[in-house]
Parts: sequence; C-alpha cells; structure tokens
Amino acid sequence: MRPHTLLLILLSYFLFLPALPLKCRAAAATDSTVVHFLQDEYGVKFTDNNRIVIFKTGKEKFDDLLPAVQAAKESIHLEYFNFRNDSISKELFTLLVRKAAEGVKVRALFDGFGNSSNNRPLRARHLDSLRAHGVEIYEFDPLRFPWVNHVMHRDHRKIVVIDGCIAYTGGMNVADYYITGKPEFGEWRDIHARVEGDAVGELQKVFLTFWNKVTQQQIHGPEYYPGERDARLDFPHLKPDVSDTAGKKFVGVVNRDPYDSPRIIHDTFVKAIQHAQHRILIINPYLTLCRHIKRAIRQAAKRGVDVQIMVSEKSDIPITPRIVEYNVHRLMKAGAKIYMFQGGFHHSKIMMIDDEISFIGSANLNSRSLSFDYECNLYVVDRPTTAQLSEIFYHDRDTRCFRLTPEVWKSWSRWRRFKGWFFHFLIPFVKCEKHEKVGDSFQEFNEELPPTYRG
Repeated sequence: MRPHTLLLILLSYFLFLPALPLKCRAAAATDSTVVHFLQDEYGVKFTDNNRIVIFKTGKEKFDDLLPAVQAAKESIHLEYFNFRNDSISKELFTLLVRKAAEGVKVRALFDGFGNSSNNRPLRARHLDSLRAHGVEIYEFDPLRFPWVNHVMHRDHRKIVVIDGCIAYTGGMNVADYYITGKPEFGEWRDIHARVEGDAVGELQKVFLTFWNKVTQQQIHGPEYYPGERDARLDFPHLKPDVSDTAGKKFVGVVNRDPYDSPRIIHDTFVKAIQHAQHRILIINPYLTLCRHIKRAIRQAAKRGVDVQIMVSEKSDIPITPRIVEYNVHRLMKAGAKIYMFQGGFHHSKIMMIDDEISFIGSANLNSRSLSFDYECNLYVVDRPTTAQLSEIFYHDRDTRCFRLTPEVWKSWSRWRRFKGWFFHFLIPFVKCEKHEKVGDSFQEFNEELPPTYRG
C-alpha cells in the first residue's frame, strides 16, 4: 500500500469518529450485581461447568493451539483482527490446508483494516491459494476508496473454536512477534485463554453469527453445538486446568456487536468497577479512557478500594504513551497506584476485581473498543482464575515496572507532559498498528508441515 493511501486511511480512522455516548445504562433496581445486570439487560448466558487455561506468552498459546488444530475432526473456526503474513501464520495455514484435505470444515475471518494496517498483510493471491486448498477464508469489510467509509466498526475479536468443544480467546492475533518480540521495544506480552464447557457454545454462536453476516451463508445446526462433553477425551495432549474449580468455573461471554449490543462492554466495566469493594487490578495497553470509566476508577479509589493499573512505557503507536501518561497521572492524583511496564510492550487486556472476578478478552479501555469495534470478553467468576491472573500482574509489577509518583511526573519534561495533554484532546481514539515497509514473505504451502517455529 502506498504511503499517502495509508496516511488517508489512518486520518480517517482517527478523525471521523463520533463522541462516546454520555449516559451509562443503570443496573436493574432489584439487583445490583454485574452478573444479574448482564443477564437482565443484555441476556448474557452464564454457565457453571467450564474449564479455563491461561496462556501468558505467545509461545504458550501456539504450543497449545496448533496441536488442538491438528486433532480437529469436524470443524475449525477462526476469527482474528489480523493474520500477519509471517512464519507462525504460514505454519497455521499449512496445517489448516491439511485438515481441510481430511474433510474438516475450516472457516476463517479477518478484518480488512487489521490486514491493511498490518505490515505483512495477506494478499489476494494468498487467499486464492487457501481457498483452492479447501479453506474458506473471508475478509470483513475490505478497505476500498474512499476508505473513510470503512473506519467505523472493525472486527477486533480473536476467537478460535474447534469441533464446538474447545475455544480460544484473548488479546493475541497471529504473528511472530507474540513469540519473538519486536526490536523497537523488546518482548510483546499478552494474555490468552482456552475454554472448555458450555461457554464454548456461546463463543461458537458469536463466530457463526458473524460468519453468516459476512458471507451471507446460513451455517448452523446441532453439529456445531455438541453440548457438554469431556474435551480431554478428544484433545488429551492439551495443558489441563489443574485448579480445584476445573469443570465448575462460572463464565459469561460478553460480546460487543456495534448494532445489537453497542454498550455492553462499556457498561460491564463501569458496573464492575462501581461494585468493587476491595481491589481492582488492570493491565491494558491503550488506556485512553472515557469519562465514565475514569469517574468510576476515581470514585473506587476515593472510597478505599485498592486500585492498581499497569500500562506500558512504550507502545506500538508513538504518541500513545504520552496520552496514557496524562490519563493515569490524573488517576494517580485520585489515589490509584500506577505502574509503568518496562522492557517490552504489555498488550494484555485483563481486569481482576475483589479476588473473584476477572475479564479476559480483546477489548481495550479506549473508545474504539468501547463504542465502535466488534469485541469479545470472558467474564469469569472464579477465584483460582482470578488468582492466576493477579499473580501475573504482581510478578510483572515487582520485576518489570516502576511506580508513577508525583515526583516522577514532575521530573518529566514540560514538553513531554504537554504532548500528553494536547493529544489527549485531539487523538482519543487510538488503536492500530505501527506501519513499516517490508516485502512479501508469504510462501506457497508445502505438503509437509514445516518444523514448529519457536524463534
């Protein structure tokens, strides 16, 4: 893509966006819990027979995902913001081609903006090759002139469902840098999860609803919803959920559709923060908060809740750290504890509340995720899962972070602080990848799956 075309797309993406709606939806008068709120207001289905395994690195995720794909017998469904055209995608696509040849139904979706903003995008010839080998793959809302028409509702979800039996979701797309990092800021950290149980059916429903919308097909039927069965029988090699609540975790799928449930993730975060009693832990990469979440966090800190927020000192978008610094320093003044992650980029999107509730998913705490894009989060009510995610937070806090204090804030140059204040007003809708010019590296599929890439 030519530089001037890319610039027009980015300007359209950032500037031609309406303001975030102002009024928060009220909770049901008879029950203030977030679970009841989601059930009553949005019809979210919670199930209590789930297993969850957390992956804290890209290597852990792909070491689990690729063997699961290899073991698939009926269907493989994938939905990502982007598949970066590099080694791990080639390995995945080669495996998908093999499974399609075995008769497994393979369906994949990716976002048009996510692909075009990716510095190694999939090209038409790559898609043609996949389709010729039996893989159904579609691009959601491809970018076409005049581009500005396509900046609004992007598909930012990351979902894989295999045989209707196991599912993966979280913050990771498909790219080598989740394993190898990036030279400009080192390690790329993120959190992903594998789910077993009835929550898989809810993720399957999210995928198939969107698939049918994009492709105009009508894919449905009981074969895609096999119901409760022990996935360990079909996928015995997978890392198990070893917690004492395995098979009993209480999980809801919070799916944001810009047309059917536009406020669901925004309202969920606000309500959860408002009802926190003891502790709130947050890791999020693009903390350009709306005023309702800012207010909820400030009020929580002022009523004595231990609010701890981790953001990255570096980002894949140059101006984002200044905007985030401006936002979090104001939360610091209200009593929140702010930690700046060093030596890499923390792309995770997780929140833990009162040692009991955790959120894992694709949604950033910015206006793109809360008001415009298709997103999907797991709402998990489970102490072991929350403890595991909290341990990741505490480990990174104690080994990779420095705390933002009034003294640290004042030690930064006036110019640095001014940029945060200035861009806080001009660019509050930041969420895309940094661009760099590289050549095509996609290779045609080999008959044999190449050695596992773990650079």
